[in-house]
Order: sequence, then structure tokens, then C-alpha cells
Amino acid sequence: MMLYISLFSRYLRVEQLSGCGTVLMDRIVRTLDVPMTEIPSSHPRYASLVLRERLVEGFRQGIVVPQGLIAHGRGEMFDYLLGERTTKEARKASRAAAALLLQAKRPVISVNGNVAVLCPGEVVRLARVARARIEIGLFHRTDERVGKILELLEKHGAENVLGFLPDATIPGLEHVRGLCSSEGIFTADLVLIPLEDGDRAEALNRMGKKTIAIDLNPMSRTSRAATVTIVDEVTRAIPELVRNIEDLSEDPKAAKKILTDYDRDENLEDIAEVMSGNLGSFLER
Repeated sequence: MMLYISLFSRYLRVEQLSGCGTVLMDRIVRTLDVPMTEIPSSHPRYASLVLRERLVEGFRQGIVVPQGLIAHGRGEMFDYLLGERTTKEARKASRAAAALLLQAKRPVISVNGNVAVLCPGEVVRLARVARARIEIGLFHRTDERVGKILELLEKHGAENVLGFLPDATIPGLEHVRGLCSSEGIFTADLVLIPLEDGDRAEALNRMGKKTIAIDLNPMSRTSRAATVTIVDEVTRAIPELVRNIEDLSEDPKAAKKILTDYDRDENLEDIAEVMSGNLGSFLER
């Protein structure tokens, strides 16, 4: 419980600062005319730094927004507490997510700017193995930005991507983030929402849809609203999900048992224990 209180207080602090921070970040990063940093593979945090570079480059290209950079930094704090690894609890949730996707009749993968920049090829592969549609869904939406994300996804093999011309609205959501496609999210029975905002996750639940969240923050509304929540970094979580779908695709009995045994709240509590244990070990050094 003390871990939850401590992490949540930090979480609120970042949220309070994000308004002025995005303006400052926008001014700073857009004025930098420097190439992506060459990071030696021997660096102890090589993978994490590469992801940062991808996001900054995506920002320069107009795909990622300043708020997305801040959100990623906030997520890194939770990933530190996980040990920057996929835990057995995340693997269990991933198996449940794979089983849920295999049961779905009209699955849709919602993609925002961060996801598009971090793992476009992995998203396309997931869509293929899960027989899912891809739909671009943005909180900070402009036609130019949607077009750039569409181009990036198509460059990695995506076909018939939805979201460029939305013709439906998620009930109860004001603002452009409520826009969606009648062929996609609006009529989907399951929506995968990596790096999502809580309001939209809750609105999708009210529509009667099952949801799968990929979120490093086990305290977020998204994590606690989703049918299945994978607490893991998205570039680790999506390939893991692909492997689990391939593994379970020929074994419906195993998939059904995995879903029966999965308990979201219990899984999130177990993740919190992992974070607490890692933090405690660090403080004891």
C-alpha cells in the first residue's frame, strides 16, 4: 500500500507539471537540428536509450507530440521498478490477452504516435496473427499527423488502416479523441489499447467492448478498467503477445483455461509487489 501511495504522489506531480513542460519541450526539441545520437550497444541502458531516440526523431517528424515524450518518461519510472524486464506476471497477462484475441470476432488495435514510432513492424505482425484491424486513435489529432502515422504503418506492411476519415464517435467522449471508424473501434468486440488514456478505456467498456491494455502504470485507470492488462513496456509486450497467439492458436482448450484462471486485479497486485520488492532491494544497498 505504501508503494501505491508513494508512486501515485509522484504520478500526480508529473501530471501537474505536464502542461508547462510540454510547451517548454516543444520549444527546445524543435530548435535542435542534430542527428540521432549514436548509442554504443555496450551501453548498460542501450535498449532504453534507443527508444528515447526513436521518440525524439518521431517528434521531429511530427508523429509524436510533446505530451507523448512526457508520458514515455513517466512510464520509464515504472519500468525501472520492474527491473526493465518482462515479469512472469506480465507473461501470464499476455497469455490471457492472446486467448482473448483468439476468441474475438472483430478485434481492433488502436495505435497512437508513440506506438507507431516505437514498434510499427511489431504492430503490423500482431494485426496479422490476430486477424485484427489497425485504427489510428489520437488524443492530439490533426489530419497531417494522422497521415504521417498512416504512411509509417504502411511502410511497414500495414493494409487498410482505419482512422484517417473517422465516421463515428465513442459515446460519452467529447473532443476529437472520441472520433473513430464505424468499420473499426465502433463495431469492434475487442480493442487493444496500448499506451491509452483512461477516459477512452472506460468509454469503450461502457460500450460493452472487451479491452486489452498495455500500460507500465498498474495504478492507471486504463490498467484497472481493461479486461486484461499487461504491465510491460510496449516493445517487449507486443512481440510476447504475438508469440503467445501463435502458441495458443491451435489449442482452444488451453486458451479457455488461461482466461478462466486469469484475475486482473490479482495480477496487478502481484506486479505492485514486484515493484515494491525491487524498490526495497535498492534502498537496502
